[in-house]
Amino acid sequence: RLKAANKFIRQGNRVRATVTFRGREVQHDNLGVDLLRKLAGDLEEVCNMDGKPRREGRNLSAILTPRPDVVKSLNEAKRAKEKQKKMAKAKSLEERVEMEEAKKADAMAKVEEENAAVNRLGGVLDGIDLDDDDEFDDDFDDASLDDLLGSSKVADDLFA
Repeated sequence: RLKAANKFIRQGNRVRATVTFRGREVQHDNLGVDLLRKLAGDLEEVCNMDGKPRREGRNLSAILTPRPDVVKSLNEAKRAKEKQKKMAKAKSLEERVEMEEAKKADAMAKVEEENAAVNRLGGVLDGIDLDDDDEFDDDFDDASLDDLLGSSKVADDLFA
């Protein structure tokens, strides 16, 4: 029990130590008080006992709280860990931004390279008129639905 209490107190938590009496043991509550004081004495370097042990029916309990220096060291460690985490997050964000900028620069270089290639081929393509559609008249544009699908009872039922 001492080991578990020490672990909890070093984590910054309070500990309630309870001695439960059975039967006639209730008459000897001074032994329980001595036991709780011994526990508090063993943990004296990390905790303090709040008040004196209290009796609640068949139980005798005492609350042990961590010393201020233990809490302070815990808070400092927690702050250092949070600061380190924050620094790592900022570094990660910076690396991600740099990678995105590099990708954008590569994409811009590819676009410029393609534009240069198009400009080199520009003289060859000047003689071709891509907007002239009169040469290729599509008969399908003027065709009606009946001409394309054929006239049948099924098609008439579907499109009626």
